[in-house]
Amino acid sequence: MANHQDETRAAYNGVVELYASLFADRLETQPFARAMIGTFAELVRATGNLQTADVGCGPGHLTAMLHELGLDAFGLDLSPGMVDHARRAHPALRFQEARMESLPIEDGVLGGILAHYSMIHTPPGELPKLLAEQGRVLAPGGLLLVSFFGTDGPEPVQFDHKVTPAYSWPADRLAELLAGAGLVPFARLLHDPASERGFLDSHLLARRS
Repeated sequence: MANHQDETRAAYNGVVELYASLFADRLETQPFARAMIGTFAELVRATGNLQTADVGCGPGHLTAMLHELGLDAFGLDLSPGMVDHARRAHPALRFQEARMESLPIEDGVLGGILAHYSMIHTPPGELPKLLAEQGRVLAPGGLLLVSFFGTDGPEPVQFDHKVTPAYSWPADRLAELLAGAGLVPFARLLHDPASERGFLDSHLLARRS
């Protein structure tokens, strides 16, 4: 996993300012994703545990959105360049460099985790470890919202992402992996692609059992 993580970190370090400029609108042009994040935030608030990690936060635009939606949100990212940008752009919020397979969080303390297209670069064989780690840090009843590129086929498909190679997933397969990590999927949204890649934009909501 180390080589894959190192390559991903280097790739994102090289596109920090461009990436941040492309996503500065915080989903203003993506109503479905915006609606799912709003639903996620409402459900986390209902648990009474507002501590929420934006895992793979990038430049911190969605961490700030979660904060505005009433959550005690903080951001974690593999790329030190992204973390530095997030700290400068959102000085009132917390950001930290971290690997997704070893989150710097105690067991069972979070009310929510947002993983917004942040696991798409993980090879399929390594994804269960990441999901188990997210299950570890969520409190019972805590919520996970994972967004990803979906495919209608039976298996994950590797494709050439603009930053570094990525994978699209069948929603049913990813839901099975979530369940195996003790994260029970209870809602999903799949919709037509917003880009020429042709993948479905996909969102799964799961609850820690």
